[in-house]
Amino acid sequence: LYACSTAPPPQAPPGSPRPYRVMGKWYQPIPDARGFRQHGTASWYGDDFHGKRTSSGEIYDMNALTAAHKTLPLGTMVGVKHLENGREIKVRINDRGPFVRDRVIDLSARAAKEIGIFNSGTGPVEIVALGNPELGVGAPPQTGSYAASNSFSGNFTIQVGAFSDRPNAERLAQSLSKTYKNVHISEYFDGRTTFYRIRLGRTHDLEEANQYEAYLIENGFTQAFVVAE
Repeated sequence: LYACSTAPPPQAPPGSPRPYRVMGKWYQPIPDARGFRQHGTASWYGDDFHGKRTSSGEIYDMNALTAAHKTLPLGTMVGVKHLENGREIKVRINDRGPFVRDRVIDLSARAAKEIGIFNSGTGPVEIVALGNPELGVGAPPQTGSYAASNSFSGNFTIQVGAFSDRPNAERLAQSLSKTYKNVHISEYFDGRTTFYRIRLGRTHDLEEANQYEAYLIENGFTQAFVVAE
């Protein structure tokens, strides 16, 4: 139902969304979302992209129930179910991405909170398309070229752990600082508990961040993942 490749894609059929290229890969948006179902990892994006233009032309609002997907028609409503906690939400696809290893959907900050991945950063989900988008006033066109959004450039770092106990977080950060650069603690309060998230490295290039994430996973940080700050 969806595909990507490094070779130039064939000419899209008349009336179909045109393919687009990100970091050397071509993606072909599908013209029809009916029957679409997908399992994989969900992530989320927030402050760094809030107020910026999405691939659909809309302005990204991290407090709205929206999401990014690489190939579903823009405007599609999808149901997203967390496969561990059972929570379900409905979001509208208005952006392209995530262009990160093994991830299938990028949720808004609000959607991430509602489904329960805001603190962890990622989570296993099932995506089910709820039908094709209904085009109306202000709806994005479903033909022509799609510009990939600015989600592949920003302020990226790698999260390697999170603690509810600050001394534990500080001990790990101090230990990591002996080997890695830009080790820092990101504090977040979810209304009940304060979490101290250990992050390291900084880059403005998503491809470089992906490579660093893979390096850290190979070196024992199996839960490492890219985040935008």
